[in-house]
Formats: sequence, structure tokens, C-alpha cells
Amino acid sequence: MKRLSKRPPRRLPRILAAALALGTAGALVTGCSDEGEPVTFDTPRSTTQAHKPHKPNPRQARVANVPETLFPTGPTSSFRTANTLEDGTKIGVTTLSGAKSGFTGKVWVWAPKQYFDPKYADSGFPVLVALPGGNGYPVNYWMGTDLRLQSSITQWSQEGKSLPFIVVMPVLNPDDTYYYDGSDIPGQPKMGTWLAEDVPDFVRANFRTFKSRDGWAFMGSSSGAFAGLKSVLQHPDKFKAVIASGPDTVPDSPLWAGHEAARLANDPGRLAKALGAKPDTEENRVYLAFQIGTKEAGAARLKTFMKQYGKGPVKTRLQVIQGGGHNAKGYIRGMGDGSIGWISRHMQAPVPAP
Repeated sequence: MKRLSKRPPRRLPRILAAALALGTAGALVTGCSDEGEPVTFDTPRSTTQAHKPHKPNPRQARVANVPETLFPTGPTSSFRTANTLEDGTKIGVTTLSGAKSGFTGKVWVWAPKQYFDPKYADSGFPVLVALPGGNGYPVNYWMGTDLRLQSSITQWSQEGKSLPFIVVMPVLNPDDTYYYDGSDIPGQPKMGTWLAEDVPDFVRANFRTFKSRDGWAFMGSSSGAFAGLKSVLQHPDKFKAVIASGPDTVPDSPLWAGHEAARLANDPGRLAKALGAKPDTEENRVYLAFQIGTKEAGAARLKTFMKQYGKGPVKTRLQVIQGGGHNAKGYIRGMGDGSIGWISRHMQAPVPAP
């Protein structure tokens, strides 16, 4: 059988080098002494509620339009410490066997300090699924603390810029050879189902979340931005927002060859056009926060996409990062300058006890 060529290197610039560097040095990012040790994200409330029928939060019942909390459903995963932040919170890692996709891969997770605060014990937390650029395998580089995604969310939430998101970092692809466009390409591992079904099911099994899509978003850079953008447009009933940094806007994996109908069904433009034709109601609205650096190509393409498809319930915003290139650190700066605040204003915050 002829070996398929790799995707042309449009998604490979410096961001892939960062991914590869973190893949070899991720364990050394913080030098934490408890790396590899067991870690749990259970709280007393989580433990007592796990596997029990969901009951509405009494506080939320008195607040109009607040989504219900979903307590951890189980089964509980076994986590090991991957990194430790300066505030003592842990980034854990586990291996997830996706029941719906059939794919098995690593997932890194982090919960902010607020998650463990007793005053939020009855509240769900919003979830941000963070996807890397490059191949995103075998390591999701957002698990490294040098990019400061988690510590930045901590700072931004204290400043009122961001919600205190649970950050979930799955592998993006099943190998380091091809891109799978975060999609179910016929005859290939079902990476679309992995991202849109198995990973959220895993989060619901282990964390207090919201039943509503108002508590679910993606962020990603480069190839991960494409996958997050496509997932939100393909499943607006499940996800409300995405921060897409330096994204491609068309599915172009070489593995689509011979599967044109399936490829078109995963095309963000076509998905956005279909959604944009629906009524501009709250249940249909999605929020697409694009980011692009002034030192990278693609700004004109993103502006064209936004002009063509940012209609009706498809809300768009562009963060231009001055001096920014096609790299993750610049995208973090852009998030702090406006993108994280914009999606946060449209998502559900945790609800403290009265």
C-alpha cells in the first residue's frame, strides 16, 4: 500500500518546534519533586456526590437562567502529577480509553484553586479544552508551565478578565505522522468523536461541570485552532465558544483523499454558513474569537472568513497581536489582551454559596 505523504507544512512553523521541545522536556518544566505521584481532583463534595442522581443546586434554583451543576458521574480516573504551578495546583495526566471513538490517548487536566474552595462546592465550573498546534502527539504542549496558560488563567480570573476554567488538554492526533483534522476521517481513528464526545464525557465523569453548553469552550493554536473551531461549529448544542489562534479554516489532511463528502461535512465555512442561516437566538449563538499575530500570514484570510460567515448567531471577534508570530506564547498574550475576556462574558461562571 502506498504511503500517504504528510500534510504540506502550513501548520508546522515555530509552534511545532515548541511542541517537540515540550514533548522531550515537558517533565523538566517545573522540576516538581512530586512528578509522577498520584493526584486527585476530588473534593469532599465531589466524593459524596459521585455516582448519585443529580439534584439541582438550591442556590442556582433561585438564580434565573443559571445552568444546573452536574456532579462527577464516575467512573473516576487515576491521575498522576505532570506539573505543579506556583500556587500549588497540579496538572494531572491520565490515559483515557474513549468508549465512543475507540481511541486511547493521554489527557492532561488542571483545576483552578476556586474549584477546591468550599463556597463553590455546589457549583459547576466552565471547561476550556486546550488543543496544541503541530501534531499534538504524544504530548499536548499546553501541559507545560512555561507557556503559562494555567497560571495566566489564575491571574486573569483574579483580575476579573477570565472565568476560572477547568483546563483539559487531550492529545490532538493518534500519531506524529499525519494530521487528522480533529475529525472522523473514514477508515482512520475517530478523532472528531474523541474530542467532541469522549473527552467531554471524561470531564463530566471526574469534575463538577455545567449541564448547559454555556460551560464548554475550546481554545487552540494552528492545527488545534482548526479542530476547536470546527468542533464548535459542528456541535453548537454542546460547545459555545472557541479561541482560535492562527487557524487554518479548511480541512486539508491528505487522509481525506477519496472521501470528499465527509471532508465537506467537516469544513468550518460550510458549517458556519449553515449555522448563520438559523435564527439569531441565544440557543443558536456561538462565539468565535480569532487571533492572529502581525508577523504571521493569515490575517486577510481570517477577515474574509469573518465577513462571509459571521452572520446571525455566528458571532466573531479578531484579536490582532502586535509583534506576534505563529507561536503559543504570543497567543497567550492575545488572550489576556481581550480574547479570554470576550468568551468569558458569554459563558457561565461558577456560582458561590450565598
